[in-house]
This record gives sequence, C-alpha cells and structure tokens, in this order.
Amino acid sequence: MKLIHVVGARPNFMKAAPVYRALHACPSVQQQIVHTGQHYDANMSDIFFQQLSIPAPDINLQVGSGSHAQQTAEIISRFEAVVLNEKPDIVLVYGDVNSTVAAALVCAKLGVKIAHVEAGLRSFDRTMPEEINRLVTDQLADILFTPSEDGDRNLVREGVPASKIHMVGNVMIDTLIRMLPEAEKQIPTGLPSCYILVTLHRPSNVDDVDWLTAAHAMLSEVAREIPVIFPIHPRTRQRLNNVVKQEANSDGIRLLEPLSYLEFLGMQAHATALVTDSGGIQEETTYLGIPCITLRENTERPVTVDVGTNILVGRDLGRVRETIAQTLAGNLKRGSIPPLWDGHAAERIAKILTQ
Repeated sequence: MKLIHVVGARPNFMKAAPVYRALHACPSVQQQIVHTGQHYDANMSDIFFQQLSIPAPDINLQVGSGSHAQQTAEIISRFEAVVLNEKPDIVLVYGDVNSTVAAALVCAKLGVKIAHVEAGLRSFDRTMPEEINRLVTDQLADILFTPSEDGDRNLVREGVPASKIHMVGNVMIDTLIRMLPEAEKQIPTGLPSCYILVTLHRPSNVDDVDWLTAAHAMLSEVAREIPVIFPIHPRTRQRLNNVVKQEANSDGIRLLEPLSYLEFLGMQAHATALVTDSGGIQEETTYLGIPCITLRENTERPVTVDVGTNILVGRDLGRVRETIAQTLAGNLKRGSIPPLWDGHAAERIAKILTQ
C-alpha cells in the first residue's frame, strides 16, 4: 500500500509523526510526506524532525502565504501533479488547515481514497475558515478518524455513514506523551515556581485595538499577583507595539520570543494556568491537568470543556480576571483525561489502515 501524508503547518507534523512511525512498522506500507509549504516556520529544522523521529518531507510544494482562495487554489494545482505522478492508494490529511481541504478536493476528483485524522470537530461557527475546511473535508473523506465521541456524533448527524467513522483518540496526545520527558529538559532557565502562561494570536482578538489594549492592562494587573509569561507571536507583538507605548516587560509581563514545541510544552506542564485563544493548547492542558482559560466564544474541542480543564470565557476580560483569581485561590477546575487519549491513537489508525 502506498500512502501520502499531507501536512501544511507545524501542528500537522505533530499529528502526522506518530501515525508515520506506527505505519513504518508495517512492511507492506510505503510512505511519503508532502509539505505544502502553507506556513513557513523557522523552527522546523533538521532537529525538529529528529525529535519527532520522522524524515524531512519528501516533497515541498512551497506554496507560501496568500489569501485563503489563492492558497487553496495553489495547493490544489501543485498537489494534483504529485498525486498523478505518485499514484497513492490512500492520502492522509490532518486537522483543518487549507492544505487539508485542498488535498481532499484533489483526491476526491481523482478517485483516490482520503483518510482524515482529527475528523468530526465542530465549532458551529462558519465565520471561521477552519470550520469550512472541516465540513468539506469530512464530506469528502472515505475514512474518518475522530479524537472523541462528539466527533462521531457530529459526523452521524451530518449524514456520514457510521461504517466510515473510527474513534481512535487524539494523535496530538501521542506526541505529547512521547515528547514530555525531553520537554522537561528544555524548559527555559529562570522560571518562577508559579506563573500564568499566555498565548494570543487569533486575528479576531489581536487585531481589535481596543480589546488588545484592555487585555494588556488586565494582564498587567494579574502580573502584580503572579508572574505572567507571554511567548508572543510576531503578529501579536506588532499589534501590541502599536497600542502600548512602553518598553517590553516594564509592565510586569515577561515577553518571550516564540518558543519551540518542546520548550513550550515544558512550560505548559509547570504553569499554574494558561490563558490562550489556541486550539491545540486546550487539548494539551486537558491531558496535563492544567487549568486553561480560553478567550473564544466557542470551541471545536468541547470535550476539553465537558471532561477536561478548559474554561471558555469568550472575550470577556472581566471573566478572565475572575477565573484567574479563583484559580489562585485554589478553586481549580479539576478535569479528567478523555477516553483513548492514551498515547496509542496512531497505533489504532495504523491497524485500521492496514486492515
């Protein structure tokens, strides 16, 4: 069986790596990794692939940035030639980026089987481009691997035959479990014993000047009680520099350059709480048992709220402040780990594909 993994951004590699390794143990499977180049990431060096124990991509389409339409169209055009040339039996797509839906469209047109890892997630917010990518990909996919029971329910409700759906668990947790011991060795020096860890990058948050100004003021207040550490995305840093006229870190917030996956994972594991608008962090904190305060109105990962440690607060900064205060007072949200988030999701995927 010939199989192609399509990845477009660093989080996709974190999901693809355990699946690649699990399939590598199957002599009948021939694998290739195609990187669309949707996101350029300087942290994806040779060391990055060595840490994941996977080879660097066999093919890089070097699509680069652009509007959603331009990027998706460019991936479709370039990936079609790869499929025609390589003639895979199955193409694996991951998550909800433009590369995922573009590759699925190509394969559907050419009659090549599609397997979607992380299928069935829904925010029910169609203003989010990722939601459109998820909906379209899941309608085209032949094999749908879900991370949690809500994914199964969503797909059945949308008319996907139950025979196509397989709940296998969360491949990101496979990577987290495998990498955590090494992450403990790469924690930046000089960390306080207790701290709030912050990440903000969504345009709906950081492009809102008034909201970002108020968020900065709120975090500055929190920093008087507990250190606030903020590895800051370049886009967020630019926006923050436009609204806050002072030297970095003079407000009590410790700004850091973007961290590697291992450095950030180690910091997560020791944080008092996370404040974020990320998707994957909601899952990681649920496994680690760390309270996660999510600055979004909805989440495509409701299991992290229903079962895990995630708390949705919308964009209400007062609720963020209140939730942090409750956490510092010892009123933590004590969640549990969802079923099958056990580090063996990729093995279940490999077994299904090879059978």
